[in-house]
Order: sequence, then C-alpha cells, then structure tokens
Amino acid sequence: MSHKPVPLLARLRKPTTLLLAAGAALVVGAGAVRRRTPGSPPRTRSVPRPSASGPSRPRALTLLVTAHERPADGVVLLRLEGSGLPPWEPGAHLDLVLPSGLVRQYSLCGDPEDTSSYTVAARLVEDGRGGSRELHEQVQEGTELEVRGPRNRFPLVEAPSYAFVAGGIGITPVLPMLRALPEGAEWRLLYGGRTRASMPFLEEVEKLDPDGARITVVAEDEDGRPDPGAFLAGLPEGAAVYCCGPEGLMAAVAERLPDGAALHLERFAPRTTADGDGEFEVELHRSGRTLTVPGDSSVLAAVRAELPNTPYSCEQGWCGTCQQTVLEGEIDHRDELLTDSERGDSMLICVSRCRGTRLVLDM
Repeated sequence: MSHKPVPLLARLRKPTTLLLAAGAALVVGAGAVRRRTPGSPPRTRSVPRPSASGPSRPRALTLLVTAHERPADGVVLLRLEGSGLPPWEPGAHLDLVLPSGLVRQYSLCGDPEDTSSYTVAARLVEDGRGGSRELHEQVQEGTELEVRGPRNRFPLVEAPSYAFVAGGIGITPVLPMLRALPEGAEWRLLYGGRTRASMPFLEEVEKLDPDGARITVVAEDEDGRPDPGAFLAGLPEGAAVYCCGPEGLMAAVAERLPDGAALHLERFAPRTTADGDGEFEVELHRSGRTLTVPGDSSVLAAVRAELPNTPYSCEQGWCGTCQQTVLEGEIDHRDELLTDSERGDSMLICVSRCRGTRLVLDM
C-alpha cells in the first residue's frame, strides 16, 4: 500500500496555541511498520558542526518564552513566540536547546497555520537525565530558547481508517492529526493515563467527539490498564494505527495489531534489542587509537575516555549531536533520528552499536 501525506485542510480547528509533546524524552517517529500485508522576530544563525566528521546541523531560531502553564499534574506548557516560523505538518517535531546545553525533542501538536508561536508540553520525569526538570524549574517567561527544525518522521498518511493510541503525554502528537483528518474520515482514539488529572489536554480531546462514540478514555486508577486488543478489534483492511506512549503500551499495540493494518510509532526512548550487546572494538581512524566497548557501555563512553572533547548531549539518540561517520563495519542502529541515507555511513555513538566485532570511525 502506498502512503502519501494527508494534505492539510483549510477547515482545521484552530487552538489558541501550538503544543509540543515531550515524554520521558524521545519524541521521534519510528515510521510505518506493516504487519503481514504490504512576538519579537526570531534571530537566525548558523549552528556549527558538532565534530569534524559529523554533519552540519540546521540553522536555529531563538524564540521567546511568553507563557508558562500547568495543563495537568506533572506537566508544564511553554509557549515560544517569534514571527514567520517555519511551516510544519502533523507529526513534526522540533529540537529544543535548553539553557544548560541539553537538547530535547518535542512534537508539534497545534495549528500548522499559526506561524507566530510554538508551544511545548513536557512531563516531569523524576528519575530522568535532567532535561524535563530544567524545563519545569529553570525556564520561565522571558527566557530565550534556541529551537531547530521542524522535521517529520511521524507523518500522517492517507488511509481508509485510523486508530490512535496515546499514553499520557503521548496524546500531544496525536491532536493535530485528529484535527487534520478529512471530513467523514473513520477514526477512533484510545487515550490512557494514570489519573484523569495527569492526562494533559483531556478536555480538548473529549470535545473532538461530543457523542463519545469514537474516543475511549482509560484512567488507570479508575478503570485499570487499557486493552489495546479490544480497541483494535474489527479494524478494516489497510487501517493506519498510530501509537505514542510508553514502550510497554507500544509493544502491546504491536502484538495485537490486526492483519492488514500498518503501525506507526513514536517513542519516548531509544529502542533496545536483545542482540548485539557483546563486546567489540572501535578504531578511531584519524587519531590512530583502538578502543574496546564493553557490552554494558556505549561507544560514546569509550570514545570520550580517549577524546574527552567529543560532543554529545542527550545520550539517548534523540538530538544527533554525537553523530559520527563510519568508515568500516556493520552498524546496529538503535536511534530513530537518522534518515535512511544517513544510516549508510554514520551512526549516533551514544546508543548505536556494532553488529560484528569491529567498527572504524572517522575520528
């Protein structure tokens, strides 16, 4: 089945702000997986290359934070204003550079026709790496933040019907998709969270279906865990299933995906795999050093022990800061940021590994 982006419609419902989703961290689309069947104007500047072998990074905008709100328990919403902001389509995301230098990605989920503001919504992750806490506690109204993008690896495609599954903050990339669906489109939504108070934009979601026939809301403290199998039952051939949320929820959706449906995922964390976690060697071609990467460590950690100035940021395959050119060896890609063409000869050394016993990096 051929997938084409669904055109944006003039009849989109327009919210007052644009929303960007941040989960535990990663908000990058995994693409489609088929099962069984085929204010002040922004200041623009160039961003330097992250390393001699890494790719040039996109130009950035500096935008002003004009609102700081709490749309749900543990969730902060920040509105970023500028003028003539780059256009985007449902499923797109931005890179947000925090004052500390950490880079995090957030899914745009408002009105694509609004060119004056973006808004981010991030859940506080108590045991995370500090990005969400910085956004919650240090960024305030009047803060200027650098953003890059937008980019889209989670596009809305044409399909005879749609099923959306969102867990908690994972609702945010789904909102613009629902608004962009053609009049008369067949769709359904399963939205789950720990409590209703912790589910951002719940009231807005419920207004999309006043009769309550298409939307199923499951608060775990009241209803237990959602049942993806029951929700997905009866989908017609060729249905597009979109899921964003915790890894366990996405695994359950993938396991219960009906024959003939196409699954589209957006993850909050990098993929893991049971294979390829053994020890291997990494040769740094330009520096003439050979390193051993243990099974319980990363290429980035091994490289920084020898080259401490090697740039990095997220350490989870979200931002692309640590991207390096690979001269030899078979790469086990574990990010979902790089394009297919980039995967041929480069890797994100914070998460990706070697499928064999040796890699040669242009470092």
